[in-house]
Amino acid sequence: MLNESHLSNATIVALATPPGIGSIAVIRVSGEAAIPILESLMNGKTLKDKASHTLHFAKLYQDKTAIDEVVLALYKNPKSYTGEDVVEISCHGSPYIQQQLIEAIIHAGARMALPGEFTKRAFINGKLDLSQAEAVADLIAAQTAGSHELALRQLRGGYSEELKQLRDQLIWFASLIELELDFSQEDVEFADRTQLEKLLANITASLTQLIHSFQLGNAIKNGVNVAIVGNPNAGKSTLLNALLQENRAIVSAIAGTTRDTIEEVLNINGISFRLIDTAGLRNTQDQIEKIGVEKSIQKIQEAQVLLYVYDVNSLSEQALQQALSELPSTAAHRILVGNKADLLAQSSIGKVTINATGEQCISIAALQQHGIKELEQLLYETALNANFQSEGVIVSNMRHLEGLQHTAEAIAEITNGMQLQLPGDLLAAHIRQALYHLGTITGEVTNEDLLDTIFKKFCIGK
Repeated sequence: MLNESHLSNATIVALATPPGIGSIAVIRVSGEAAIPILESLMNGKTLKDKASHTLHFAKLYQDKTAIDEVVLALYKNPKSYTGEDVVEISCHGSPYIQQQLIEAIIHAGARMALPGEFTKRAFINGKLDLSQAEAVADLIAAQTAGSHELALRQLRGGYSEELKQLRDQLIWFASLIELELDFSQEDVEFADRTQLEKLLANITASLTQLIHSFQLGNAIKNGVNVAIVGNPNAGKSTLLNALLQENRAIVSAIAGTTRDTIEEVLNINGISFRLIDTAGLRNTQDQIEKIGVEKSIQKIQEAQVLLYVYDVNSLSEQALQQALSELPSTAAHRILVGNKADLLAQSSIGKVTINATGEQCISIAALQQHGIKELEQLLYETALNANFQSEGVIVSNMRHLEGLQHTAEAIAEITNGMQLQLPGDLLAAHIRQALYHLGTITGEVTNEDLLDTIFKKFCIGK
């Protein structure tokens, strides 16, 4: 069995492009022996005297048998992704060639990389902090313009810089408190408590903004679950089709046509909305429809946004309120969608209003696709939480959110302690807790189990 030291010091190799047939494939090698290993496959040619960040044509052999003609990209430490010597091999995309090259490199002294090990080494060698390393995985997984931009911002270090400023302010605060403790016998107060209280207020405001940004960040990164609910024949499936601009769901005048949930993804301005068309909510003796209603209730409880669709021509305000009161309890944001409004004044279609209970309402005519664009904009604004400035730093990682919340709790304890004029040693303990929780986000405070948990989610070649 390999010990931890051998695992971390070994030269590693992995396929960096997706497996399968393609015009080219890229194999990445990183570690102290990366260059000597490649030289051993080059039939007498050398790389060690070549400049970093250069490309080299080469023929690679194993036991004097040619494997492939390749292009080698050379990155010498510390100016590489991992901070180690790195060689990236662009070979022909045959799976057989890929396998032969990897086997030859392993035979020459490397081992297969673990999931995320290249990025883990970049973190260990100080090329990235932990939040930036996690952004690498998010960037690879990005499926929309919004999630791509969010991951790119975090990778570039804007989020890390914000956390660094918070940490620096706390360290300065802590140094003044610790200095007082050192001179406690002389009854000397080095810190202006009024100034420190203002500093704590600024830190609290920054933390609050970061924590609140998670609603937007989570929506951009993971999408928003939107359940389309309502009574049978209210036009839920017609609305789904109108939003998707295709006949995805069966539409019929017969109530109860939708017996199961139908799920599709809609992209609005870079944010994914997972639309879930549910069976109409009603009491029924039909066993299949009853199962559909039960699944609808489950989806309602899981949703982040509810579009409650009702027929504006057949449901009175009193009946609407009664129907709403019978909905399963949920923390989802609810939007009331009055459908079939083409029989009403055209000026009302697409207008967003607020009812007596503070809920947003919009009138549409789904069959004619009137008011659909306005409903999409309302969904988008709901996901963004219009009060938040999306140009600022945005938190999208649940682990980071928890770290920020624990930091905010420690800061609240410090603030209370200041108001109660607690001694410096008690304040210092809470400051250390705040610094600890901030450090867990960037990796200044970490442990091997945490790193393993984070990096095992990565693909092998990253």
